[in-house]
Amino acid sequence: MMKRSNYHILTVTRSAIVVAVTSLLLCCIPEPPLHLFDGGDVTIDLPMVKLELDAYWDYELYDSVTSWRDEWYYGWDETDQRIFGEMGYSEVDAFCLRRYFTGTEPLRPHTSVLSNTINGNSFQGKYTWGYWDILVWNDIKTPDGVQSLNFDEKTSLDYVTAYTNPSMVATRAERTFFQPEELFSAYEQGIEINRDLKDFEYDPITGIYFKKLNLLLEPITYIYLTQVILHNNRGKIVGVDGIGRLSGFAKKTVVNTGVADDDEFITVYYDTRFKPNCDMEGESVDIVGGRLLTFGIGGQNANRIKHRNEVKDKMPHYLDVTMQFRNGMDSTFVFDVSEKVRRRWKGGVITVELDMDTIGIPSRNGGSAFEAVVKDYEEETHEFDL
Repeated sequence: MMKRSNYHILTVTRSAIVVAVTSLLLCCIPEPPLHLFDGGDVTIDLPMVKLELDAYWDYELYDSVTSWRDEWYYGWDETDQRIFGEMGYSEVDAFCLRRYFTGTEPLRPHTSVLSNTINGNSFQGKYTWGYWDILVWNDIKTPDGVQSLNFDEKTSLDYVTAYTNPSMVATRAERTFFQPEELFSAYEQGIEINRDLKDFEYDPITGIYFKKLNLLLEPITYIYLTQVILHNNRGKIVGVDGIGRLSGFAKKTVVNTGVADDDEFITVYYDTRFKPNCDMEGESVDIVGGRLLTFGIGGQNANRIKHRNEVKDKMPHYLDVTMQFRNGMDSTFVFDVSEKVRRRWKGGVITVELDMDTIGIPSRNGGSAFEAVVKDYEEETHEFDL
Protein backbone atom coordinates (compact mmCIF):
# COMPACT_ATOMS: atom_id res chain seq x y z
CA MET A 1 0.00 0.00 0.00
CA MET A 2 1.28 3.46 -0.85
CA LYS A 3 1.77 5.96 1.99
CA ARG A 4 1.55 9.73 2.03
CA SER A 5 4.96 11.34 2.31
CA ASN A 6 4.33 14.32 4.08
CA TYR A 7 -5.04 16.60 8.70
CA HIS A 8 -14.62 24.16 19.28
CA ILE A 9 -17.03 21.95 17.10
CA LEU A 10 -18.80 18.56 17.13
CA THR A 11 -19.97 16.24 14.33
CA VAL A 12 -21.56 12.81 14.21
CA THR A 13 -20.11 9.53 13.07
CA ARG A 14 -22.09 6.54 11.96
CA SER A 15 -24.47 5.12 14.53
CA ALA A 16 -22.14 2.25 15.28
CA ILE A 17 -18.45 2.32 15.98
CA VAL A 18 -16.72 -0.90 15.48
CA VAL A 19 -14.66 -2.05 18.37
CA ALA A 20 -13.37 -5.58 18.53
CA VAL A 21 -13.17 -8.20 21.17
CA THR A 22 -10.49 -10.60 20.06
CA SER A 23 -10.64 -14.15 21.27
CA LEU A 24 -7.43 -16.09 20.83
CA LEU A 25 -7.73 -19.85 20.59
CA LEU A 26 -4.38 -21.49 21.19
CA CYS A 27 -4.89 -25.02 19.94
CA CYS A 28 -2.61 -28.05 20.10
CA ILE A 29 -2.98 -31.54 18.69
CA PRO A 30 -3.49 -34.12 21.50
CA GLU A 31 -0.83 -36.60 22.60
CA PRO A 32 1.40 -38.00 21.33
CA PRO A 33 1.90 -35.30 18.63
CA LEU A 34 1.25 -32.57 21.25
CA HIS A 35 4.63 -32.91 22.95
CA LEU A 36 6.81 -31.94 20.06
CA PHE A 37 10.27 -30.52 20.74
CA ASP A 38 9.66 -27.29 18.84
CA GLY A 39 6.19 -26.57 20.13
CA GLY A 40 2.62 -26.81 18.87
CA ASP A 41 0.28 -25.30 16.32
CA VAL A 42 -1.81 -22.34 17.47
CA THR A 43 -5.04 -21.12 15.95
CA ILE A 44 -6.06 -17.52 16.61
CA ASP A 45 -9.71 -16.65 16.15
CA LEU A 46 -10.74 -12.99 15.96
CA PRO A 47 -14.53 -12.57 16.12
CA MET A 48 -15.80 -9.00 15.92
CA VAL A 49 -18.56 -7.27 17.86
CA LYS A 50 -20.10 -3.86 17.31
CA LEU A 51 -20.24 -1.13 19.91
CA GLU A 52 -22.77 1.66 19.51
CA LEU A 53 -21.51 5.24 19.68
CA ASP A 54 -24.08 5.75 22.42
CA ALA A 55 -22.09 3.28 24.52
CA TYR A 56 -18.63 4.54 23.54
CA TRP A 57 -19.35 8.25 23.89
CA ASP A 58 -20.77 7.68 27.38
CA TYR A 59 -19.69 10.94 28.96
CA GLU A 60 -21.15 12.19 32.21
CA LEU A 61 -22.70 15.17 30.44
CA TYR A 62 -25.09 12.78 28.73
CA ASP A 63 -27.90 10.80 30.37
CA SER A 64 -30.73 8.54 29.29
CA VAL A 65 -32.65 11.53 27.93
CA THR A 66 -29.90 13.45 26.12
CA SER A 67 -27.02 12.15 24.00
CA TRP A 68 -24.53 13.37 21.44
CA ARG A 69 -27.26 12.87 18.83
CA ASP A 70 -29.23 15.68 20.45
CA GLU A 71 -26.27 18.02 19.84
CA TRP A 72 -25.74 17.08 16.21
CA TYR A 73 -27.65 19.32 13.80
CA TYR A 74 -25.46 19.01 10.72
CA GLY A 75 -26.84 15.60 9.71
CA TRP A 76 -25.17 13.10 7.38
CA ASP A 77 -26.40 12.81 3.80
CA GLU A 78 -25.06 11.09 0.68
CA THR A 79 -22.71 13.99 -0.08
CA ASP A 80 -21.22 13.78 3.41
CA GLN A 81 -20.82 10.04 2.95
CA ARG A 82 -18.91 10.66 -0.28
CA ILE A 83 -16.68 13.38 1.20
CA PHE A 84 -16.03 12.04 4.70
CA GLY A 85 -16.95 8.36 4.51
CA GLU A 86 -18.78 6.62 7.31
CA MET A 87 -19.79 8.75 10.26
CA GLY A 88 -18.51 6.13 12.70
CA TYR A 89 -15.81 3.48 12.72
CA SER A 90 -15.76 0.90 9.94
CA GLU A 91 -15.83 -2.83 10.52
CA VAL A 92 -12.41 -4.48 10.64
CA ASP A 93 -11.79 -7.62 8.55
CA ALA A 94 -7.98 -7.88 8.37
CA PHE A 95 -5.26 -7.70 11.00
CA CYS A 96 -1.52 -7.29 11.47
CA LEU A 97 -0.22 -9.84 13.99
CA ARG A 98 3.10 -9.61 15.82
CA ARG A 99 4.31 -12.51 18.02
CA TYR A 100 7.19 -12.21 20.46
CA PHE A 101 8.72 -15.27 22.17
CA THR A 102 10.21 -14.48 25.61
CA GLY A 103 11.45 -17.97 26.51
CA THR A 104 10.80 -19.65 29.83
CA GLU A 105 10.05 -16.37 31.62
CA PRO A 106 7.19 -13.92 30.93
CA LEU A 107 7.46 -10.15 30.50
CA ARG A 108 11.02 -10.16 29.22
CA PRO A 109 12.37 -7.75 26.56
CA HIS A 110 11.67 -8.76 22.98
CA THR A 111 14.61 -10.08 20.96
CA SER A 112 12.78 -11.19 17.81
CA VAL A 113 9.38 -10.92 16.16
CA LEU A 114 7.21 -13.07 13.90
CA SER A 115 5.01 -11.00 11.59
CA ASN A 116 1.81 -12.06 9.84
CA THR A 117 -1.18 -10.44 8.14
CA ILE A 118 -4.56 -12.06 8.77
CA ASN A 119 -7.27 -11.83 6.13
CA GLY A 120 -10.50 -12.80 7.80
CA ASN A 121 -10.64 -13.84 11.44
CA SER A 122 -8.41 -16.89 11.78
CA PHE A 123 -4.69 -17.61 11.89
CA GLN A 124 -2.70 -20.75 12.56
CA GLY A 125 1.03 -20.79 13.26
CA LYS A 126 3.82 -22.61 15.07
CA TYR A 127 4.57 -21.66 18.69
CA THR A 128 7.52 -22.83 20.78
CA TRP A 129 6.73 -23.97 24.33
CA GLY A 130 7.13 -21.09 26.73
CA TYR A 131 5.85 -17.52 27.04
CA TRP A 132 4.64 -15.23 24.26
CA ASP A 133 3.52 -11.64 23.85
CA ILE A 134 0.98 -10.96 21.10
CA LEU A 135 0.23 -7.59 19.47
CA VAL A 136 -2.66 -7.13 17.01
CA TRP A 137 -3.82 -4.09 15.07
CA ASN A 138 -6.12 -3.67 12.10
CA ASP A 139 -4.67 -3.72 8.61
CA ILE A 140 -5.18 -0.26 7.07
CA LYS A 141 -7.32 -0.16 3.94
CA THR A 142 -8.31 3.00 2.08
CA PRO A 143 -10.48 3.49 -1.03
CA ASP A 144 -7.60 4.95 -3.08
CA GLY A 145 -4.90 2.64 -1.70
CA VAL A 146 -2.99 5.57 -0.15
CA GLN A 147 -2.67 5.64 3.63
CA SER A 148 -1.52 8.35 6.03
CA LEU A 149 -0.55 6.05 8.91
CA ASN A 150 3.07 4.95 9.23
CA PHE A 151 4.34 2.31 11.66
CA ASP A 152 7.78 2.34 13.27
CA GLU A 153 8.75 -1.24 14.17
CA LYS A 154 12.53 -0.73 13.92
CA THR A 155 13.32 1.65 16.77
CA SER A 156 12.49 -1.02 19.34
CA LEU A 157 11.07 -4.55 19.33
CA ASP A 158 9.32 -3.77 22.61
CA TYR A 159 6.82 -1.37 21.08
CA VAL A 160 5.34 -0.23 17.76
CA THR A 161 4.69 3.47 17.13
CA ALA A 162 2.05 4.84 14.74
CA TYR A 163 2.39 8.35 13.29
CA THR A 164 1.50 10.55 10.31
CA ASN A 165 3.60 13.00 8.31
CA PRO A 166 3.21 16.72 7.59
CA SER A 167 0.84 17.78 4.84
CA MET A 168 1.32 20.61 2.37
CA VAL A 169 -1.39 22.65 4.08
CA ALA A 170 -0.06 25.39 6.38
CA THR A 171 -1.69 27.30 9.23
CA ARG A 172 -0.87 30.79 10.42
CA ALA A 173 2.15 29.57 12.40
CA GLU A 174 2.93 25.97 11.45
CA ARG A 175 2.38 23.13 9.03
CA THR A 176 -0.51 20.76 9.51
CA PHE A 177 -0.42 16.97 9.52
CA PHE A 178 -2.46 14.34 7.75
CA GLN A 179 -5.11 12.81 9.94
CA PRO A 180 -4.60 9.11 10.71
CA GLU A 181 -6.93 6.38 9.58
CA GLU A 182 -9.07 4.37 11.99
CA LEU A 183 -6.73 2.32 14.16
CA PHE A 184 -7.54 -0.41 16.70
CA SER A 185 -5.09 -2.44 18.77
CA ALA A 186 -4.85 -5.19 21.39
CA TYR A 187 -1.79 -6.39 23.31
CA GLU A 188 -1.42 -9.38 25.62
CA GLN A 189 1.76 -10.30 27.50
CA GLY A 190 2.88 -13.44 29.26
CA ILE A 191 0.77 -15.94 27.31
CA GLU A 192 1.93 -19.39 28.37
CA ILE A 193 1.88 -22.28 25.90
CA ASN A 194 2.85 -25.23 28.07
CA ARG A 195 3.48 -28.95 27.66
CA ASP A 196 1.27 -30.10 30.55
CA LEU A 197 -1.91 -28.50 29.12
CA LYS A 198 -2.36 -26.19 32.10
CA ASP A 199 -5.25 -23.79 31.39
CA PHE A 200 -6.07 -25.66 28.17
CA GLU A 201 -9.53 -27.00 27.32
CA TYR A 202 -10.47 -29.97 25.21
CA ASP A 203 -12.83 -29.64 22.24
CA PRO A 204 -14.49 -33.03 21.62
CA ILE A 205 -15.79 -31.90 18.22
CA THR A 206 -12.41 -31.06 16.73
CA GLY A 207 -10.48 -33.46 18.94
CA ILE A 208 -7.91 -30.84 19.98
CA TYR A 209 -6.90 -28.98 23.13
CA PHE A 210 -7.10 -25.21 23.05
CA LYS A 211 -6.32 -22.23 25.22
CA LYS A 212 -8.68 -19.28 25.00
CA LEU A 213 -7.72 -15.69 25.77
CA ASN A 214 -9.90 -12.60 25.52
CA LEU A 215 -8.34 -9.43 24.17
CA LEU A 216 -10.16 -6.13 23.77
CA LEU A 217 -9.35 -4.51 20.44
CA GLU A 218 -9.89 -0.83 21.19
CA PRO A 219 -9.80 2.31 19.02
CA ILE A 220 -6.60 4.32 19.50
CA THR A 221 -7.52 7.01 16.99
CA TYR A 222 -10.54 9.08 17.91
CA ILE A 223 -13.32 10.57 15.78
CA TYR A 224 -14.40 14.18 16.22
CA LEU A 225 -17.46 15.57 14.46
CA THR A 226 -17.30 19.35 14.22
CA GLN A 227 -20.04 21.85 13.44
CA VAL A 228 -19.94 25.63 13.27
CA ILE A 229 -23.55 26.83 13.51
CA LEU A 230 -24.30 30.19 11.88
CA HIS A 231 -27.34 31.95 13.32
CA ASN A 232 -28.96 34.80 11.37
CA ASN A 233 -26.63 34.27 8.42
CA ARG A 234 -29.09 35.35 5.71
CA GLY A 235 -26.60 34.76 2.92
CA LYS A 236 -23.70 36.62 4.55
CA ILE A 237 -21.47 33.52 4.53
CA VAL A 238 -21.87 31.58 1.28
CA GLY A 239 -19.20 28.87 1.46
CA VAL A 240 -15.92 27.53 2.89
CA ASP A 241 -12.55 26.63 1.43
CA GLY A 242 -13.19 22.99 2.34
CA ILE A 243 -10.41 22.68 4.94
CA GLY A 244 -10.64 22.67 8.74
CA ARG A 245 -7.76 22.55 11.24
CA LEU A 246 -7.83 21.34 14.83
CA SER A 247 -4.72 21.81 16.97
CA GLY A 248 -3.16 20.43 20.14
CA PHE A 249 -3.26 16.67 19.51
CA ALA A 250 -0.54 14.06 19.90
CA LYS A 251 1.76 13.51 16.93
CA LYS A 252 1.96 9.73 17.43
CA THR A 253 0.80 6.87 19.65
CA VAL A 254 2.18 3.59 20.99
CA VAL A 255 0.21 0.75 19.43
CA ASN A 256 0.94 -1.66 22.30
CA THR A 257 -0.40 0.56 25.08
CA GLY A 258 -2.62 3.02 23.22
CA VAL A 259 -0.91 5.88 25.09
CA ALA A 260 -0.55 8.98 22.93
CA ASP A 261 2.81 10.76 22.84
CA ASP A 262 3.10 13.88 25.02
CA ASP A 263 6.33 15.30 23.62
CA GLU A 264 5.19 16.59 20.23
CA PHE A 265 1.83 18.03 19.28
CA ILE A 266 0.34 18.77 15.89
CA THR A 267 -2.47 20.51 14.05
CA VAL A 268 -4.58 18.08 12.05
CA TYR A 269 -6.27 19.18 8.85
CA TYR A 270 -9.51 17.70 7.53
CA ASP A 271 -12.31 18.29 5.03
CA THR A 272 -15.27 20.59 5.78
CA ARG A 273 -18.53 21.37 4.02
CA PHE A 274 -20.95 24.32 4.12
CA LYS A 275 -24.55 23.15 4.47
CA PRO A 276 -27.32 25.80 4.39
CA ASN A 277 -30.84 25.62 5.81
CA CYS A 278 -30.34 23.02 8.54
CA ASP A 279 -32.98 22.61 11.23
CA MET A 280 -31.91 23.41 14.80
CA GLU A 281 -34.87 22.96 17.09
CA GLY A 282 -37.17 24.75 14.68
CA GLU A 283 -34.66 27.44 13.65
CA SER A 284 -33.17 27.46 10.15
CA VAL A 285 -29.38 27.75 10.45
CA ASP A 286 -26.38 27.30 8.17
CA ILE A 287 -23.69 24.91 9.38
CA VAL A 288 -20.05 24.22 8.50
CA GLY A 289 -19.49 20.56 9.34
CA GLY A 290 -16.66 18.04 9.17
CA ARG A 291 -15.22 14.80 10.49
CA LEU A 292 -11.64 14.06 11.55
CA LEU A 293 -9.54 11.45 13.33
CA THR A 294 -6.72 12.18 15.78
CA PHE A 295 -4.35 10.30 18.09
CA GLY A 296 -6.10 12.11 20.92
CA ILE A 297 -4.85 14.11 23.88
CA GLY A 298 -1.18 13.51 24.63
CA GLY A 299 0.10 11.41 27.52
CA GLN A 300 -2.89 9.15 27.99
CA ASN A 301 -4.96 6.27 26.66
CA ALA A 302 -8.41 7.79 26.29
CA ASN A 303 -10.05 4.39 26.77
CA ARG A 304 -8.74 4.26 30.36
CA ILE A 305 -10.23 7.61 31.40
CA LYS A 306 -13.63 7.56 33.08
CA HIS A 307 -14.13 11.17 34.19
CA ARG A 308 -13.24 14.66 32.99
CA ASN A 309 -11.08 15.33 36.07
CA GLU A 310 -8.75 12.51 35.00
CA VAL A 311 -7.86 14.30 31.75
CA LYS A 312 -4.35 15.75 31.92
CA ASP A 313 -4.06 18.03 28.93
CA LYS A 314 -1.29 20.62 28.68
CA MET A 315 -2.16 21.93 25.22
CA PRO A 316 -4.84 24.38 24.02
CA HIS A 317 -7.05 23.34 21.14
CA TYR A 318 -8.03 25.73 18.37
CA LEU A 319 -10.33 25.10 15.45
CA ASP A 320 -9.69 27.08 12.25
CA VAL A 321 -12.27 27.39 9.49
CA THR A 322 -11.95 29.72 6.49
CA MET A 323 -15.31 31.03 5.25
CA GLN A 324 -16.26 33.03 2.19
CA PHE A 325 -18.47 36.10 2.40
CA ARG A 326 -20.94 37.01 -0.33
CA ASN A 327 -18.61 39.79 -1.56
CA GLY A 328 -15.93 37.18 -2.36
CA MET A 329 -13.68 37.89 0.64
CA ASP A 330 -12.26 34.91 2.56
CA SER A 331 -11.84 35.17 6.33
CA THR A 332 -10.41 32.69 8.83
CA PHE A 333 -12.32 32.11 12.05
CA VAL A 334 -10.33 30.66 14.95
CA PHE A 335 -12.34 29.03 17.73
CA ASP A 336 -10.98 28.17 21.17
CA VAL A 337 -12.43 24.69 21.80
CA SER A 338 -9.99 23.54 24.49
CA GLU A 339 -12.56 22.72 27.15
CA LYS A 340 -14.88 21.09 24.64
CA VAL A 341 -12.13 18.70 23.56
CA ARG A 342 -11.20 17.87 27.16
CA ARG A 343 -14.79 17.03 27.99
CA ARG A 344 -14.85 14.66 25.02
CA TRP A 345 -11.45 13.05 25.42
CA LYS A 346 -12.26 10.01 23.25
CA GLY A 347 -14.01 11.87 20.47
CA GLY A 348 -17.50 13.22 19.96
CA VAL A 349 -19.40 16.26 18.76
CA ILE A 350 -17.78 19.69 19.06
CA THR A 351 -20.13 22.60 18.45
CA VAL A 352 -19.43 26.30 18.01
CA GLU A 353 -22.23 28.83 17.46
CA LEU A 354 -21.96 32.27 15.82
CA ASP A 355 -24.50 35.06 15.68
CA MET A 356 -23.77 36.51 12.24
CA ASP A 357 -25.58 39.73 13.15
CA THR A 358 -22.50 40.56 15.25
CA ILE A 359 -20.05 40.03 12.39
CA GLY A 360 -19.53 42.59 9.67
CA ILE A 361 -18.68 41.89 6.05
CA PRO A 362 -14.94 42.54 5.41
CA SER A 363 -13.98 44.94 2.63
CA ARG A 364 -10.20 44.62 2.35
CA ASN A 365 -8.75 43.58 -0.97
CA GLY A 366 -6.76 40.37 -1.35
CA GLY A 367 -6.18 37.42 0.96
CA SER A 368 -8.01 36.84 4.18
CA ALA A 369 -9.60 39.98 5.46
CA PHE A 370 -9.42 39.11 9.13
CA GLU A 371 -9.03 36.39 11.69
CA ALA A 372 -11.68 35.99 14.36
CA VAL A 373 -11.01 34.42 17.75
CA VAL A 374 -14.34 33.35 19.16
CA LYS A 375 -14.54 32.48 22.85
CA ASP A 376 -18.10 31.20 23.16
CA TYR A 377 -21.34 32.15 21.47
CA GLU A 378 -23.42 31.20 24.50
CA GLU A 379 -21.44 33.59 26.71
CA GLU A 380 -21.79 36.23 24.01
CA THR A 381 -18.06 36.96 24.19
CA HIS A 382 -16.47 37.61 20.80
CA GLU A 383 -13.06 38.97 19.90
CA PHE A 384 -12.46 40.06 16.31
CA ASP A 385 -9.48 41.61 14.60
CA LEU A 386 -11.10 43.31 11.62
